[in-house]
Amino acid sequence: MKGSTQRDANPFLYSDSNKRYHTYDYYLRRTFGGKCVKIPLDAGLTCPNIDGRCGTGGCIYCSGRGSGEQAAPAHLSITEQYHTARAQLSRKWAAERCIAYFQAHTNTYAPPERLRALWEEALSLPGVVGLNIATRADCLSDGVLAELARVSERTVLTVELGLQTVHDETALKINRGHTFAQFLEGYARLRRSVPRARIGVHMILGLIGENDEMMVESAQKIAVLAPDEVKIHLLYVLEGTKMAEIYRNGSYFPMSREVYTDLVVRVLECLPPETVIGRLTGDGAKDILLAPDWSRDKRRVLNEIDKKIYERNTWQGKQYLNFAHAHT
Repeated sequence: MKGSTQRDANPFLYSDSNKRYHTYDYYLRRTFGGKCVKIPLDAGLTCPNIDGRCGTGGCIYCSGRGSGEQAAPAHLSITEQYHTARAQLSRKWAAERCIAYFQAHTNTYAPPERLRALWEEALSLPGVVGLNIATRADCLSDGVLAELARVSERTVLTVELGLQTVHDETALKINRGHTFAQFLEGYARLRRSVPRARIGVHMILGLIGENDEMMVESAQKIAVLAPDEVKIHLLYVLEGTKMAEIYRNGSYFPMSREVYTDLVVRVLECLPPETVIGRLTGDGAKDILLAPDWSRDKRRVLNEIDKKIYERNTWQGKQYLNFAHAHT
């Protein structure tokens, strides 16, 4: 069978299937012994580029939920949100293991004592085997790092840092509120202060003003950091965002599916094979998604990426050593 042939001939080490990249599913099975379900949580926090510390309005692509559209309402307690989301997800998956995912906005942007209470509540919930905390590299105070270090001794902790791009001119356009140098400083402090934590990095393909080579350069510079995980996002346009205004006035044209999938393959070739790929495309809320329309068919996008990787006889990390030594 064709699928069996692809699996048997797969040159990629971190795979037990035909996938030629380090899938999140593969990582979960190796770490926890089976499938895990992520439970999105909204702690009711904000961001420094929303409340005025380094800007207002937030990133131009971000909705009012701060990437937390899939979480239950923030007015519910963490326990209530968890049980609500778990009940909904149980219709699709019967996984007993869950990862509590603080996803909405910046989840280290609060006093350490408040964060401790939130994280402790999540860790006490039935079935929780890990904690994922989405945040920014410029929101890691000494007190927060101490709390993260404490939590990392008790559970599998992943700290996800939103970078999006290494290009400061792009970061300014999207109202990111920090530079690449500031990101690197925060990344280094986190790695040094919380050595047991897995560190994830988010990048976005299709940002305003970026060409293919700029996006690949972002991947290469992320690769040199050797993060434990990378999430690759598509820039999609959501109703109610600044991006929606830019899109409607004709100042932004989303990438085609063909261009996007080509870029994802190039990005994967740059990343270290050990790095887990937490995401390969965007997943915008269907009811407020304006563009690109092709992103609604996530399965087709993923299948196209798999097909291109196989047809080109490439895999994650194939180009990594070609440039990594020059940057270390």
